[in-house]
Amino acid sequence: MPRPIQVHIDQNALANNLHIARRATRSRIMAAIKGDAYGHGLLRAAEALAGADGFAVLDIRDAVRLREAGYGQTMLLLEGCFQADELQLVAEYDLSCVIHRAGQIAMLDAYPGRAALDVWLKVNTGMNRLGCVPAAVAPAMERLRAHQAVREITLMTHFSCADEARGVADQLEVFNNLAGAYRVPRSAANSAALLRYPDTHGDWVRPGIMLYGASPFADTSAQQLGLRPAMTLRSEIIAIQELAAGDEVGYGALFRADRTMRIGIVACGYADGYPRHAPNGTPVLVDGQLAPIVGRISMDMLSVDLSGVPHATVGSRVVLWGEGIPVENVARAAGTISYELLCGLTKRVPVHL
Repeated sequence: MPRPIQVHIDQNALANNLHIARRATRSRIMAAIKGDAYGHGLLRAAEALAGADGFAVLDIRDAVRLREAGYGQTMLLLEGCFQADELQLVAEYDLSCVIHRAGQIAMLDAYPGRAALDVWLKVNTGMNRLGCVPAAVAPAMERLRAHQAVREITLMTHFSCADEARGVADQLEVFNNLAGAYRVPRSAANSAALLRYPDTHGDWVRPGIMLYGASPFADTSAQQLGLRPAMTLRSEIIAIQELAAGDEVGYGALFRADRTMRIGIVACGYADGYPRHAPNGTPVLVDGQLAPIVGRISMDMLSVDLSGVPHATVGSRVVLWGEGIPVENVARAAGTISYELLCGLTKRVPVHL
């Protein structure tokens, strides 16, 4: 028998979540499927999200895979080209490139073609990660508009606090003041801004985490937003331990029983992508009932307190996150974010549709 752990990818949930995004905006939708579609599988996600107007990726090889699989949508390289020789592929496969520094404009000089490349000029409006500072936007636009290789220019930025109380007002003001000087398409909204700040939508929105069924907000659940989890990580209890008061569990003896109790050993560990730092109390579902993790996560196993699930036994079904237990709840308990859990699932976990 194979090890019981598996991940289920619900393509209908992906399509549902795209529909939620579509209902929230009149803008074109650039679906973020970087990071192997947040761990869901690039081509699996693209199939379910085929109604999007574009796909955003990091790796040019992923963009080529999508083109060769027949996807004709706008294909955006979110960090642009890293080497000038990539521009030939960009033109050949009709990809769009983010330009976030002057050196990438200089790379265009190495491309001999004319009016073949669509570029997205990224503006640093305060996140201070990628993008031209405001004072550099006008000279960058002047160079791009005059460049023989450039076909269409889109202006973009990225918000640092769209999911928090601080919001987007300061960055949006900077962006709009700069963009107002040019009649070009604009793109600014991520998932949080798409759902909460309609004035950020512009010509393109770039939803990511919401497409996979997780809420971008700490104060609003995915269910409240109508989102459905696209990934469910499942396993089973493979052993039961009967503890007496004072018995300890796992490496480092991080949990000590204060009473007689039953512990279920689950086939899932950090080599599967479950976070090793998840503390005592991190929730899982055992036969549909919430139960807390106890002890340190091992490479291949974790331990669960079955006090609230007295009927549980070897073979009982365990959901680590997904259907019935939102990934953001698990992430919050483990001191991380849902993105990291979804992207961190390892290749040894079998995928079922």
